[in-house]
Amino acid sequence: MASAAVEILGLGLGILGWVGVILACGLPMWQVSAFIDVNIVVAQTIWEGLWMNCVVQSTGQMQCKVYDSILALRPEVQAGRALTVIVALLGLVALMVTVVGAQCTNCIRPGKMKSRIVIAGGTIYILCGVLVLIPLCWFANIVISDFYDPSVPPSQKREMGAALYIGWAATALLLFGGCLICCCSCSQRDESSFPVKYSAPRRPTSNGEYDKKNYV
Repeated sequence: MASAAVEILGLGLGILGWVGVILACGLPMWQVSAFIDVNIVVAQTIWEGLWMNCVVQSTGQMQCKVYDSILALRPEVQAGRALTVIVALLGLVALMVTVVGAQCTNCIRPGKMKSRIVIAGGTIYILCGVLVLIPLCWFANIVISDFYDPSVPPSQKREMGAALYIGWAATALLLFGGCLICCCSCSQRDESSFPVKYSAPRRPTSNGEYDKKNYV
């Protein structure tokens, strides 16, 4: 019962991480404009994401524009698009695989095969966390390098947006949830490798002899 609860907890964390990756992928706040000048009147804020750029005016009006060309995008944006989409698809696969092999479902008969299926689902969740971590760290490295580079004009300096922090939180959930699923399934498989056999008590028949079926 405890292992099933831990398995459900890991699955829930994996689902939350998967939803977080999808949210981070769609948000345009991977990079936001940095205001570092002393005397500056903030008239607009620039948001840059994987799919569009947005300009937020001081009046609250926001205008967004989807990128026109895919091939003209920067390498980190192209890699971020590809990896986040792959992670979104793999997260769905991990969800289905884990549900099929979970202890709370009867899709597959309990045994070694069911444990292996759950371990495969947890491994996919861990793989998702590693893959989504690549574009997040890539963007963060570029933002920090440009921010402290004196050759970059202040108007072109950016700061890390909310989407990066959401992505890091989703990565932690995916990794932790996948590890919980794998550890729980491994411990369950170790326990099931030494089954305990019980023999039925021998009961005498009416004529005082033991029934032969008790010896089978």
